[in-house]
Amino acid sequence: MSRTALRICPLCEATCGLTLTIEGTRVTGARGDRDDVFSKGFICPKGASFGAVDGDPDRLRTPLVRQDGELREATWQEAFDAVAAGIRPVVERYGPHAVGVVLGNPNVHTVAGALYPPVLLAGLGTRSLFTASTVDQMPKHVSSGLLFGDANAIPVPDLDHTDHLLLIGANPLESNGSLCTAPDFPGKLRALKARGGTLTVVDPRRTRTAKLADRHVAIRPGTDALLLAAMVQVLFEEGLVDLGELAEHVEGVDELRSALRDFTPEAVAGACDVEAAVTRALARELSAAPTAAVYGRIGSCTVPFGTLASWLVDVLNILTGNLDRPGGALFPQAATDRTPRPAGPGRGFALGRWHSRVSGHPEAKGELPLSALAEEIDTATQEGEPIRALIAVAANPVLSAPDGDRLDKALDSLDFMVSVDPYLNETSRHAHVVLPPPPPSQSPHHDFAFNTLAVRNQVRYTRPAVPLEPGRMAESEILARLTLAATGMHGADPSAVDDLVVGQTLGKAVKEPHSPVYGRDPQELAARLTGDTGPERRLDMMLRLGPYGDGFGARPDGLSLARLLDHPHGIDLGPLQPRLPQPLKTRSGRIELLPGPIVDDLPRLRRASAERPAGLVLVGRRHLRSNNSWMHNVPALTGGTNRCTLHIHPEDAERLGVRDGAAVRVKGAGGEVTAPAEVTDGVRRGVVSLPHGWGHDRPGTRLSHASADPGVNVNQLLDGSLLDPLSGNAVLNGVPVEVTALAAVTETHAPLT
Repeated sequence: MSRTALRICPLCEATCGLTLTIEGTRVTGARGDRDDVFSKGFICPKGASFGAVDGDPDRLRTPLVRQDGELREATWQEAFDAVAAGIRPVVERYGPHAVGVVLGNPNVHTVAGALYPPVLLAGLGTRSLFTASTVDQMPKHVSSGLLFGDANAIPVPDLDHTDHLLLIGANPLESNGSLCTAPDFPGKLRALKARGGTLTVVDPRRTRTAKLADRHVAIRPGTDALLLAAMVQVLFEEGLVDLGELAEHVEGVDELRSALRDFTPEAVAGACDVEAAVTRALARELSAAPTAAVYGRIGSCTVPFGTLASWLVDVLNILTGNLDRPGGALFPQAATDRTPRPAGPGRGFALGRWHSRVSGHPEAKGELPLSALAEEIDTATQEGEPIRALIAVAANPVLSAPDGDRLDKALDSLDFMVSVDPYLNETSRHAHVVLPPPPPSQSPHHDFAFNTLAVRNQVRYTRPAVPLEPGRMAESEILARLTLAATGMHGADPSAVDDLVVGQTLGKAVKEPHSPVYGRDPQELAARLTGDTGPERRLDMMLRLGPYGDGFGARPDGLSLARLLDHPHGIDLGPLQPRLPQPLKTRSGRIELLPGPIVDDLPRLRRASAERPAGLVLVGRRHLRSNNSWMHNVPALTGGTNRCTLHIHPEDAERLGVRDGAAVRVKGAGGEVTAPAEVTDGVRRGVVSLPHGWGHDRPGTRLSHASADPGVNVNQLLDGSLLDPLSGNAVLNGVPVEVTALAAVTETHAPLT
């Protein structure tokens, strides 16, 4: 007989509630949960394909350990014995920084991925941390850190109430949103227009989102910061700055006016390829709207001025008085946030506390650029040891980072590597040990990260929909045992990791005067935690200590795990509310509008206003049914329009002799690839576009569907040398490329129909 179970979708940032249909232990269907307090029944093709993703036959089911050069199935005990034998000698001989850690995007989609890597990193003591953030979103973290003193204090647009939304480099009709958690983002944009609001999209491509817009500005890729700076200049020049209630929380307004005086619409028009009159109109419309929000995403982050663009997004929200007010951009308050501290000066945010060994890249938010991983492995210097061992958790940097060929070779030279991954993919194929987590249906779900970015405050938790399959190990236990093996505690009970965190957290909480448990006994509090597992006990602790928590009995109507379990569709905590000055952690206790690192980078932006790229430049793209590389192995999520083709404008195609469907060679600083052309006016002249996450043609993987139609790795066109200097984020968009028509279509790519 079939049954149903609730599950929060982990396949993108929208975090929609699902109702799964289950036959025995197999998920046979998925539909939107109409009673979900956040998503209210919305579902996208990824969520509808949950069963296919969950039951992919290529998912690994047992650990793999390398023996005599080959990966072979092993027991869990053998696998963790091998991890301890591989990691600890490297630490003891070369020091902790010789062990690198790579964290991929899926970590923020799982309970275990949120809770255990920080413990692993603290136990190792390594500074060699690389994550997907530096090929995606690090500029936003850095700009938020500089403005607000907290790299995780990211304001999100109040989509349900704003009158005017300006999107920069964002395509939420395909992405479902990013750094802005919003189920049914497309529906929210349509509702904005239905209530008489205005949608403006700035993007070099005429995306599905751009087609919905009232105004589409087809900017030249990589020049977003120049356009935004010019809009700020217009606000000052025309007397349109109105801080409103923000005035008492902001410093540096006059200095900002002076710093951006030269960035007039006329001065940047040539570089942006946007008429000055359009730039002025954008600024005036933003200022005149009753409420407005500016939102920038990956297209404005993965460019040479990603941090400056991210900074200017919030500067515009501030100068128009739209930061921290309904209908503008507000700071969410997640249920598992730390107990809110009293407002006042904080420690601030610092960049460059250490630097990468080879190229001297400054750390940002404790991370080094993922683009630098290969050189940190394969290059010897006088500045310490290279990385000799690597721990990769849910990461495939061979495809997601620039110059995968070099990284491919570097990984093969490591003394030891362990991957936590459900697939044998382009990266994990190099590992000496592969530890496969169970499929999503067999795991619990709570969105620790995405609730801090949600457009409405709410809290939801779902337990595993299907019991853990015999022979499987819960992801939380895998990461706990990995932490113990890597930090010299191999063989200890994995519950020791959770006990350590609980003890440390409660020990600090009882010493903080603003905490609801100030002065109480931490052991007594720990004994009151509920939950069937270590992660559930930790979730219970975080809920009880959080801003809506019961304070372990101090607030009887507050949140706890038990109360959350009584509400399987979640608990609505209400719309976003103004929170300033509480989120500010700058040394001044105010919004620091013109931080020093920003000032130092403005001359570089000023020089860019005179630049005019002569040839074609490359931008990426994504598809609604695709989320990074691993979804290409699911037949239901590939095919159709979700193909690895090069989009090229008809005029550029005619000039280069490129035919629709014919093969073209694309060459960049890091190498060249061959792909079928798709001639379309969906990209502006001078711009070509390839999707990311493809290139499944390397030997030694177990991705049967993906390898049958591998596509090409767009990041191989990059050599890794182009970075946003403030954040270390890879420059993936607006990079020069050469496109050459080939005589015949390659065998692996049929002509388009």
